[in-house]
Formats: sequence, structure tokens, C-alpha cells
Amino acid sequence: QVQLVESGGGLVQPGGSLRLSCAASGSTLSWYTMKWYRQAPGKERESVATITSAGGSTNYADSVKGRFTISRDDAKNMVYLQMNSLKPEDTAVYYCNARLYIGNMEYWGKGTLVTVSS
Repeated sequence: QVQLVESGGGLVQPGGSLRLSCAASGSTLSWYTMKWYRQAPGKERESVATITSAGGSTNYADSVKGRFTISRDDAKNMVYLQMNSLKPEDTAVYYCNARLYIGNMEYWGKGTLVTVSS
């Protein structure tokens, strides 16, 4: 069982940067594939970034590629999303997600709001 808590959201101007954090408790993140999702008002939840349990492979949505970077620090049980060159369309609630494919387990955080506006 894993509990996930996101932090780091807030208001930022277009072109600015923000780093989101996801802290895990209840279990180590070492064996989990980690993802960041986001959901904007009136839109479906979408996958933004993925990092494998070994940290050797990452994937990004086309809309954020080149601007966002996902990383993990398993010693601290933390996952991060560095967001640069933010655009108003990045405004959304961002969710941390952990998946363990052996046993087919999945966990979600409650989300943190990112607002990009001047």
C-alpha cells in the first residue's frame, strides 16, 4: 500500500518555472513506475510524464516534451516534475500516480493545482 502526496503547485506567470514533488509513504517507490497526470477544467485526465522503476526510461506527452522533466529519488521516496517555459494551457490539477505491474497495483495522490496566468 502506497500513499502519495503532491506539493509545489501554485500561481506562475507564462514562461516561468515550477517544480512539483510527490512524496510517498507506506512503501518504497523503488519497484513502481511513476507517472504525472493532469486534468484541466472541462477536459479528460491525461498522462503528462512517465518514468520507469529503474529510472532508465522516460516518456512525455507531445504537449510538454522539451519543457517538462520527470525524475525520481528513491532514497528519499520522492518523484519530481520540473516544468519550464510554462504556458496558460498547462493550467490543471496535477496528479502523482504509482503503478506496480506485478500484482497490478495502482495508487493516486489527491492532486496539486498549477495555474499559469499573468
